[in-house]
Amino acid sequence: MTTAPNGTARTEPEPLWRPDPAGAAATRLVAFQRWAAERHGAPAGPVAPAPDDATAAARYAELHAWSTADLGRFWQAVTEYFEVRFHSAPETVLADAAMPGARWFPGATVNYAEHALRFGEDPAHAELPAILHLDETTAEPVTLGWAELRRQVGSLAAALRARGVRPGDRIGAYLPNVPQAAVALLAAAAVGAIWTSCAPDFGARSVLDRFQQLEPDVLIAVDGYHYGGKDHDRTAVVAELRRELPSVRAFVHVPLLGTAAPDGALEWADLVADAAEPVFEPLPFDHPLWVLYSSGTTGLPKAIVQSQGGILVEHLKQAALHLDLGPGDRFFWYTSTGWMMWNFLLAGLLVGATVVTYDGSPGHPTTGALWEVAARTRATVLGTSAAYVIASRKAGLHPGRELDLSAVRCIGTTGSPLPPDGFRWIYDEVKPDVWLASVSGGTDVCSCFVGGVPTLPVHLGEIQAPCLGAAVESWDVHGKPHTDEVGELVVTKPIPSMPVGFWNDPDGRRYHDSYFDTYPGTWRHGDWITVTSRGTVVIHGRSDSTLNRQGVRMGSSDIYEVVERLPEIRESLVIGLEEDGGGYWMPLFVVLAPGAELDDELRGRIRSSLREQLSPRHVPDEVIAVTGLPHTLTGKRIEVPVKRLLAGTPLDQAVNPGSVDNLDHLRFFEQLGRERRG
Repeated sequence: MTTAPNGTARTEPEPLWRPDPAGAAATRLVAFQRWAAERHGAPAGPVAPAPDDATAAARYAELHAWSTADLGRFWQAVTEYFEVRFHSAPETVLADAAMPGARWFPGATVNYAEHALRFGEDPAHAELPAILHLDETTAEPVTLGWAELRRQVGSLAAALRARGVRPGDRIGAYLPNVPQAAVALLAAAAVGAIWTSCAPDFGARSVLDRFQQLEPDVLIAVDGYHYGGKDHDRTAVVAELRRELPSVRAFVHVPLLGTAAPDGALEWADLVADAAEPVFEPLPFDHPLWVLYSSGTTGLPKAIVQSQGGILVEHLKQAALHLDLGPGDRFFWYTSTGWMMWNFLLAGLLVGATVVTYDGSPGHPTTGALWEVAARTRATVLGTSAAYVIASRKAGLHPGRELDLSAVRCIGTTGSPLPPDGFRWIYDEVKPDVWLASVSGGTDVCSCFVGGVPTLPVHLGEIQAPCLGAAVESWDVHGKPHTDEVGELVVTKPIPSMPVGFWNDPDGRRYHDSYFDTYPGTWRHGDWITVTSRGTVVIHGRSDSTLNRQGVRMGSSDIYEVVERLPEIRESLVIGLEEDGGGYWMPLFVVLAPGAELDDELRGRIRSSLREQLSPRHVPDEVIAVTGLPHTLTGKRIEVPVKRLLAGTPLDQAVNPGSVDNLDHLRFFEQLGRERRG
């Protein structure tokens, strides 16, 4: 029992899950807190075990407050606890805390790949699996041991150096989620080259929109990939990439489909054939590790540069303390090389876990394919998207009953807010005793602002807490922090993995305008968020596509959760459009399930569900059936470009065509916008 702001007693909701006291006490988070309390002044009251939920929340809040009060002290503790290997010692931890422009560990030199491979230095670990790989055609996982991973990285790094690749050169990869991609990234990092990648389902234009900004020196590409039961030949796309990227001086052919190497290509097998120990270039802490990209729906994708040292320390913290990952774990997150979660997946190597890579469809040959991969690989930490969880629920899957998921102790979800129905389904149909770590962050930091905490309970529809070192707040319209109300997600202090800048943004203007224009010196992420008085977090969707009816701000994800619970609705999209004369039009577009019909009865149920479960303000003005909805290339539904099209903006000005999965779906909205404007 706690006290509400008005002084009345407030009954706390019953959690869906509580950590086992002994298990919570044995987590890496508790071990870190105990160590940091002795050496760096962390709170001594252990975050676990705790006598009750309120005490557990209060103790974690104290630890979190300590982690953000003095960033230099906290990140010094992280580097010491995880034994970060500095080739040159830092002069200080945080020389300048300004945002943008924070300067972390000046004078230090470090190498990300050295840490990703150091578990394999011990001969006792040589034959243990570093990577387990599956695709749609393999019956058993293919194992890449730690010694073999080190050897292949060493061989490829030496081959790159022999061909003149030096620190700061760029390596572009057109690869699926296969072990070769991990080897190539680690070899690039060992040399100090800057990595960037696209998944092979990206078309040539989408890849060129990204790679042409960087002018890569090396291109590593597959001949094709297997997905959905079919081979997809990409040799024509790769040929176009080679023509349109004149900066490329070395092309590496990866024959996943067995195609012969084209003229002038280097063979992947030849480059990883030598017996070579990896050599790690000592690099400044802020030396670029990789370039990730924004979705690019309204222009060229932003090329987001993140540093070797910043990613290293953030991922060590996030993987070990917030996912409780370490040796003996098998870490599987369904992703592609075009999504930041692939980069984060490799954080498992930093903490000595086995990484599971899967190249294929999560829904082939059945919707439950992803759960089957988790069972076959004995994954202990399984990550997926909220959309896949909801698809599994709608398909009537019972993975906990039909598969052996006994090894899975944690399920992570991200990509979009997981609705309460998704929480319930996981506990009903997957495992009643699993830790559900719903997380939210972004490509912008390649990590999480808010996420899982292994010592805290899980509540329906809520993320457990802000992550250590992340000074997350919810701000009202006046730029003031508040609780139990919807506000802007802001980060008031720097995080090491924040971008060192954008590529080709010499004065930093584009970077500044992307995050710091609204609140100078404070990161505005663009999400609606509620921080509850219990310290949990709810994400309501993007604030740049906010619904605002009668002065009340609403997150679109709340509407999607209610509407998509109806079995007749496969997917939905809601838009709020300000009209001339002060009007406001809020249509709801729905993709129907096979056999369903949008008749008056279904329209009525949609409206009554929204009215009863949310509020009358959430009821749309119209419900319109569409054949499909547009998404980014990483599968996120597109709201802002649709709003622009409905407002009359031409398609070529409203969206970058190469960033969308299906332009025909957008053309419907363009035509509707024309019709509405006469």
